[in-house]
Amino acid sequence: MTAFADTELGVPRCAELATRVLDEVEHAIVGKRDVLHLVMLGILASGHVLLEDLPGLGKTLMARSFATALGLRFTRVQFTPDLLPADLTGAPVYDPRTGELSFRPGPVFTQLLLADEINRTPPKTQAALLEAMAEHQVSADGETRPLPEPFVVLATDNPIEFEGTYPLPEAQLDRFIARVRLGYPSARDEAELLRRRIARATPEPPAVRQVVDAAGLLAMRRAVERIEAGNDLLTYVVALTAATRRHAQCAVGASPRASLALLQLARAHAMLQGRDFTNPDDVKAVAVPALGHRIVLRPEVWVRRLSGDDVVRDVLHSVPVPDPVPSHHGQAMP
Repeated sequence: MTAFADTELGVPRCAELATRVLDEVEHAIVGKRDVLHLVMLGILASGHVLLEDLPGLGKTLMARSFATALGLRFTRVQFTPDLLPADLTGAPVYDPRTGELSFRPGPVFTQLLLADEINRTPPKTQAALLEAMAEHQVSADGETRPLPEPFVVLATDNPIEFEGTYPLPEAQLDRFIARVRLGYPSARDEAELLRRRIARATPEPPAVRQVVDAAGLLAMRRAVERIEAGNDLLTYVVALTAATRRHAQCAVGASPRASLALLQLARAHAMLQGRDFTNPDDVKAVAVPALGHRIVLRPEVWVRRLSGDDVVRDVLHSVPVPDPVPSHHGQAMP
């Protein structure tokens, strides 16, 4: 593995590294390349990702595999109804040798945090995580302490269990750059999963190799910041989010933070395609995971089993798409 400290990476190199990361994670997660691609986009776009789906679909294994392939320090926290904010952020501890209190950092002081079943903990603990996600810092014991960089939260959420759960507040949902649903594997992929388990001859999960390190991920994020987005594309992004606010089925539409998230995901999508510019196809590819969870529907449409994702798809069909980027602008960065 190459050392990436103080390295600036071009778009082709970043696209190559991201593809290698996805290939490694796919050794553990079978048949979900599109889902892995979206999670990778969220990480590259300096965001946090909500993995929402049923138990047993590989959400925890996916998070651990991404941490290994990206060379990030990994911590898993099982969120429960009795989890206190101090259990997450840390607390002062008495040191009998010195007779003083010293701060003991909690599990949030990591680089990739798996917040498992995040909707099982009370709002007070969720609020403690909210500061970490939004500000990359923790306020405890009268001091504000920065978190390591990069800091990524991959949170899991079971959407069908309501017993003993606490709905995520809209402010916290808005902090997730994308919501991703895994879905059941196809019969062919599930059979391949079983074949790989027999071939390993061990209950241990598949081995995933490290591709980059924390410095490499930060260099890839800096490359995303160099991806261009023209005024027409920015106008298109704003038109999409504004259309959700006017939509007849929406009580609350997408916020300006949603516009920023959509733009960043689209730029990351362009980079993974090896381009130094963003086009409307990049925006359309990430609009549903970027915006769907930020929309609050009117109560009367819940009985029709509509979702925020359905609203975003409707908006994508109704908002005019700007003209394609001229061909002379399509040269990839060296």
